[in-house]
Amino acid sequence: MTYPARVKIVEVGPRDGLQNEKEHVSTEVKIELVHRLQAAGLKAIEVTSFVSPKWIPQMADNARVMRGIHRQKNTCYSALVPNMKGLEAALAAPAEEWPDEIVVFGSASEAFSQKNINCSIAESIERFAPVVMTALEKGIYVRGAMSCTVGCPYEGDVSPDAVGRLAQLMKGIGVQHVGVADTIGVGTPSKVQHALEATLAHFGIDDVSGHFHNTHGLALSNTLASLELGVWQYDTSVAGLGGCPYANGATGNVATEEVVHMLHGMGIETGIDLNKLVEAGVFISHALGREPNSRVHRANRYRRASVCR
Repeated sequence: MTYPARVKIVEVGPRDGLQNEKEHVSTEVKIELVHRLQAAGLKAIEVTSFVSPKWIPQMADNARVMRGIHRQKNTCYSALVPNMKGLEAALAAPAEEWPDEIVVFGSASEAFSQKNINCSIAESIERFAPVVMTALEKGIYVRGAMSCTVGCPYEGDVSPDAVGRLAQLMKGIGVQHVGVADTIGVGTPSKVQHALEATLAHFGIDDVSGHFHNTHGLALSNTLASLELGVWQYDTSVAGLGGCPYANGATGNVATEEVVHMLHGMGIETGIDLNKLVEAGVFISHALGREPNSRVHRANRYRRASVCR
């Protein structure tokens, strides 16, 4: 089996990982997390989202976070925007504080679309069309997140045909890259491959990424299955932060540390310093008052504390 020689990691912890935390995370901690992640070698970081603070209070400081980051060259700083109002808020700052990339989102499940953003899939695409057009006119790259591509907490299994239809709709409004997300972590390698193949019918291999949750402990297996198809870009979250509030029992995104550990063990380059990455995970986890949800962290800690007999 031939795998990609290099993998790009898109770190989503500062946004996707923190957005549903109940305890307030200070602006300073969020900025420091971004700085630690870029110091570890991450070149793509999803920083925040421009959403209503009424719905997601944790992201109310979005503009302050974007303003406070010391940006590095050749690093992409992205933000999620749910609608035109969100994009306008992102663009209200001076151009040097704009996100390099925006993320729009849609679901392959009609029921999840209604529960998550109170509209149908078709309506969500209509909502995002002017957002995408405006962003492209401003020179901002547009990435699409496709949720529930293998399973939905309300509908159950989601067919590859439904995934393909969503990918085609996103392509039609100008989205440049799409992420295939196992939002509730029910995917298996074969199901993930089928969802990816349906997406690849509309987007090239360089414009498709994977986003896997670890509810059933299969996120690394699903990553490996995606690598077998040539997919070389993945969303991950430092310390395994995050989760889906609409799916009972759904754990967070796969930990960046675990994916990087696996890739390095396979001889695949990432450009990431694993030790610094683990330290970033410890930093944000301690700020949240808990230990990192990463097996790499736990293994390293136990190895330091134990003597093998």
